[in-house]
Amino acid sequence: MTEGAGGAGDRAGGTGERRGGAGDRAGGTGERARLFVALKLPAEARTAVQEWRSAQLARVEGLRLVESEALHVTLCFLGSRPVGQIDSIARACCETVAGSGRPALALGDPIWLPRRRPRVVAIGLVDRERTLAELQLRLARVLAEGSWYEPEQRGFRPHVTVARAARSARLWALELAAPVALRFLGDEVTLMRSRTGSGGARYERLASVTLGG
Repeated sequence: MTEGAGGAGDRAGGTGERRGGAGDRAGGTGERARLFVALKLPAEARTAVQEWRSAQLARVEGLRLVESEALHVTLCFLGSRPVGQIDSIARACCETVAGSGRPALALGDPIWLPRRRPRVVAIGLVDRERTLAELQLRLARVLAEGSWYEPEQRGFRPHVTVARAARSARLWALELAAPVALRFLGDEVTLMRSRTGSGGARYERLASVTLGG
């Protein structure tokens, strides 16, 4: 994995134990980080999503839009982890993903999550060859073996979150038109850190690996 934009250093080159070693358990200074592994969207997909939500969500009150650069597909949400584990997690992701092919994807139908009392608007992704699903499964297994991730009971459903409900907003699942049927290739998997604040989450890229390379 390469060095992230947030200056976290080359996490893949760290010296920590891979599978929950003593350095990981110590957790350094006790600082924790909210982590997740994601597939980054290429520019053409981000542009198509932006155009769709400008047309479809302008009439929906109480939504906070996800910034264009932050649009992604979450593969594994790790939650709060000691920062001392970041090197090992990044290295495990790199070893798992390196050499993987680029998944052929397409924008699918809009999704309200959850359906009854929605708090999120997302766009589903079509993964006909299940390349992304298989990649996610490999990552989930490796991260679970390292005790960094607890797999979800529900199956993996690839989607891009495009907007979230404001804290006090109440939403209803309105009918939304589907976006343009854009096909694209996923090209980068990243280890991300989420920092929450009054203005919503900010994402810091800690490490990344290019697919198909």
